[in-house]
Amino acid sequence: MKTNIYLDNGATTMVDPEVVKAMQPFFTETYGNASSIHHMGQAAKQALNEARETVAKRLNAGYDEVIFTSGGTESDNLAILGTAFAKKKDGNHIITTRIEHPAVQNTCRFLETQGFEVTYLDVDSEGFIDPEKLEAAITDKTILVTIIHGNNEIGTIQDLEAIGEVCRKHKVLFHTDAVQSFTKVPINTKKLNIDLISMSSHKIHGPKGVGALYVRKGVRLQPVTHGGGHEFKLRPGTENISGIVGFARAVRLSSDSDVKRIARLRDYFISRVEDEIPNTQLNGPRGDKRLCNNINISFASIEGEALGSYLDIEGICTSTGSACSSHSLEPSHVLTSIGLSKELANGTLRMTLSRFTTEKDIDFTVDMLKKYTEKLRKISPLSRVLKKVI
Repeated sequence: MKTNIYLDNGATTMVDPEVVKAMQPFFTETYGNASSIHHMGQAAKQALNEARETVAKRLNAGYDEVIFTSGGTESDNLAILGTAFAKKKDGNHIITTRIEHPAVQNTCRFLETQGFEVTYLDVDSEGFIDPEKLEAAITDKTILVTIIHGNNEIGTIQDLEAIGEVCRKHKVLFHTDAVQSFTKVPINTKKLNIDLISMSSHKIHGPKGVGALYVRKGVRLQPVTHGGGHEFKLRPGTENISGIVGFARAVRLSSDSDVKRIARLRDYFISRVEDEIPNTQLNGPRGDKRLCNNINISFASIEGEALGSYLDIEGICTSTGSACSSHSLEPSHVLTSIGLSKELANGTLRMTLSRFTTEKDIDFTVDMLKKYTEKLRKISPLSRVLKKVI
């Protein structure tokens, strides 16, 4: 039987069987509309309320500060567009970074066509922003800072406390895309100055098509879609109760022990590659400054697409970057922003682990990486001039 090792959990995750079990009654039994006043509707409403409490509790937030959406992309759009249009009279300047997820990057680019000005902060070689440079970029027209928490490609975990303090000092709203970090890195909204947080279910073994946006009480957003009064009048449309219940169950199933175990597997993977495969480079930071499940490695003189294809033949699923950018032929904007050459960026693979990943999976994957990097370097034109480039 063919091997099946899934190391693309940054793109999406397997739905936990316990999540599927929790969702099932809401397809065939408790399938009422949560806005209906009859008993089926009220049962759905109760499930919605309980799910909202679960997500809010994980953030140490209020029940009415969690808005359910269709996922991370919608949450990012609602946070950024909703803030921009609500505060347009106060200013038209937004600050972000050069390594954002496309859901943030392209939303900011859209706003530039609508008369807004956007500053894209540089990052260092590990993907970190400099809070002093953030502060220097703020003007009297700045209305929003939007900076990703855990980077989806290289795993860099930004210092939310430092960024939040800068924003608090200058009375600027702060949004963070926590799609990759939610449940992996603690976020306490009572201690951190964060106004808006994007989350997604399918990154944490929940179903696709559901996510959430934390909106700090008192923050005013303009809805970007229009309809009924659902989700505190910010996100109209009948709630996806089965998906929301599944999301909440996935949140409850996540644990610190899983995070620690996955981090140990991550470090084991990295150490084996660095010890056994020459001319490789880990992109992003190490240790607790990196997402527990993220591994991003460049292989000199190799096309990442070719290496990934060979691994796929062996039953190993990896990626060359963000799944949301997979249709682009250009090298990753994240990797070039941290200083990688086009050649090295194109020779990069991202492996993202989950709580279902085993040490056996990692051993087999590294063995296949050794096999195919050697094979590809033998036939690569670049190998003829390869020196120790890293």
